[in-house]
Amino acid sequence: MFEGAYTALITPFRRDGSLDYGKLRELVEFQVAGGIDGLVPVGTTGESPTLDVEEHIEVIRVVVEAAARRVKVIAGSGANSTAEAVELTRRAREVGADGTLQVTPYYNKPTQAGLIRHFTAVAEIGLPVVLYNVPGRSSCEIAIPTVAELARHPNIVSVKEAAGSVDRVSRIKAACDIEVLSGDDGLTLPMMSVGACGVISVASNVAPKAVADLVHAAAAGRWDEARKLHYRYYGLFNDMFIETNPIPVKAAVEMIGLAPAVYRLPLCEMAAANREKLLATLRKAGVVS
Repeated sequence: MFEGAYTALITPFRRDGSLDYGKLRELVEFQVAGGIDGLVPVGTTGESPTLDVEEHIEVIRVVVEAAARRVKVIAGSGANSTAEAVELTRRAREVGADGTLQVTPYYNKPTQAGLIRHFTAVAEIGLPVVLYNVPGRSSCEIAIPTVAELARHPNIVSVKEAAGSVDRVSRIKAACDIEVLSGDDGLTLPMMSVGACGVISVASNVAPKAVADLVHAAAAGRWDEARKLHYRYYGLFNDMFIETNPIPVKAAVEMIGLAPAVYRLPLCEMAAANREKLLATLRKAGVVS
């Protein structure tokens, strides 16, 4: 259902910290022109923890409207509270999202039984669910047996793997029939070699065509072509995490002239040395001249 290259879209702010919906629409157009298969607004990269509920839904609505069914939209609508995740997902469905990305609750640290009940409650809304396994952010991993149990639900269709483990892809595919999407740009190629069907990418905010070409080549079995793209952009994939995401990618978006690197606290601008390193990486990859 969600195979291909998806961009974990940044949320652009004006200098005063307010949301810039005009820039958001421009970013959607840039992604569509780059050949991306889908967009994931208000996830980690979209700074969802600092958006209030109405802003959260409005970002999803604007992205859906701007995408105009040219690409799919998977709305980030997870939360620590199951009730809040259900409400956000219900409203994401109302504004036309094609699916929901559901992060593991990232502070209250539920048991595996709690995770099953949490994700199942969201899935009952009827919007296709992409589970989001990111223990580095949530301190809680979705265990393989839990993924297998959840995969039995008809609305739980994919899992985004951001645990830094290619082995987990093999274990998931051996345990159940569910799509796996890479959550790490640098692991997209190796994950696809063992059964992943695409990526939810940070780097594609600035290099959508490169990421889309890599994923499409791998999906078609053109491994030499995919490998060349992987190595060409590997430095960029890594430097998207030289500081906490989305600090570097917003800086990179500014460097290529798409939107200013404005954050909401507690996130703030990059250290000068890291900014110079990132700029050098962008130049080496040919993303900026």
